Amino acid sequence: MNFIKKVFDGNCDEDVHLQFQKFSKGEFDNRALIRAKCSGKKCTINTSAEFGNELVKILAEKLGEQKTKISGAIVSTADLTGELEFKEKKQFQGVKRYLIENEMSGKELLGLLAKFPKAFFGLSFEVGEEKLKIKPKAPKSSKAKNKDDSPKADFCKLITRDEEIKKSFVFDVPEFKSAEINHTFLIEGIEIPEELKNSKDFALIREKSLRVGKVIRKTMIDGKEVVNEKELKA
Repeated sequence: MNFIKKVFDGNCDEDVHLQFQKFSKGEFDNRALIRAKCSGKKCTINTSAEFGNELVKILAEKLGEQKTKISGAIVSTADLTGELEFKEKKQFQGVKRYLIENEMSGKELLGLLAKFPKAFFGLSFEVGEEKLKIKPKAPKSSKAKNKDDSPKADFCKLITRDEEIKKSFVFDVPEFKSAEINHTFLIEGIEIPEELKNSKDFALIREKSLRVGKVIRKTMIDGKEVVNEKELKA
């Protein structure tokens, strides 16, 4: 299940908290973008980068102990040397990009995701009929370059026949042919844990504090526009 579905289900777990750690107070538009088209049982889901690691995790769980060819890059500030095979490592201003092109099992991928949750897994691979493609680079800010150049849901692409995956991204209606969805994160307050209120470790405070506000979900599904919102504490 992806982090937006968890928010709207009222299940703000550690994975959801990780998604909101970087936000200060304010209004953040055009986040967690989704564009989906379905024909019969086949559905193509395009998203912005926020969903990248979750999409890798979804397919890694399907892959399990089996292996498949994995290509792309893992982007991290941590040193992953010795943790995985990579054909090349590029580095710029402390950010490392590990280029990958080898066979891995789903279990191996899940282990890396759990060990390095703050890394970005820009990976592409297939599991049966499921096909995932993610750009092998670090995500950039989703801010538009100008008012006429809106961000797009084009960083990740999943082709799937799995009804549960489809419904986790477009959970607003039972069936649909096309959907375009964007979210606004409205952070109204930062809740600092009691034990850290006198701390001078500002990085730790930022990491452990909860973001309080709401997520506004704007959908255009089969030509019908709907806006919903959900309280947030993550």
